[in-house]
Amino acid sequence: MCGRFALDSKVDELIADFVGAGGDYREWTPSWNIAPTDPVIALFESAKPDAPVERRAEIARWSLVPSWSKEPKMRFPTFNARAEELASKSIWKKPLASHRAIMPATGYYEWHTDETTGVKTPYFVHLPGELIGMAGLYSWWRSPEDGEWMLTVTILTSDAVDQLVGIHDRNPVPLPRELWDWWVDPTVTGDQTMADAAVKAALPVAESLELYRVAPIRSSTVDGPQLIEPA
Repeated sequence: MCGRFALDSKVDELIADFVGAGGDYREWTPSWNIAPTDPVIALFESAKPDAPVERRAEIARWSLVPSWSKEPKMRFPTFNARAEELASKSIWKKPLASHRAIMPATGYYEWHTDETTGVKTPYFVHLPGELIGMAGLYSWWRSPEDGEWMLTVTILTSDAVDQLVGIHDRNPVPLPRELWDWWVDPTVTGDQTMADAAVKAALPVAESLELYRVAPIRSSTVDGPQLIEPA
């Protein structure tokens, strides 16, 4: 799973390459302690009737809220979505069809729990020299109270690759850069076959991920690049 991650200023260059001048992302600031419901960057394409496809980089809430929900707080966690269940779950099926996104990350944290002592040891998982482009889904949710729209997202996960399975049994789906356009294309109707193909295509990237131990994150309010320094 991916329950906390980091995203530094390298994303600015990535955004410029992906969307040019488009998107409402300029108020975003780097963070090394991003948790569910925090603001994140989502890269996606949107298509309106009788209008060309538009590439966008937007600030989104990390935890997907489906359009039919009456409130933003869900009864179950929605910051991750199991890739193998996308077409069979009503909350994911509609976004899978045409609302797919890429979630850039410098890396993410995972905790290994010692079965004997119960002690949790944090690790930072990253792709050396590159940002990770995690496959995701997005949804626009409109507040019934004030009519305001909110962009919300989730990150796909799959069975962990061998070098990570000792830390956790799931990992994000890190798509290679050459498949980002394919994944976010709203003119392609997404289904379970597409989701399965994304997991397969992400395997070589996932197998290239590296990890090292870091110091415990003591508070959700602590932030800074020191959090990803090796312990």
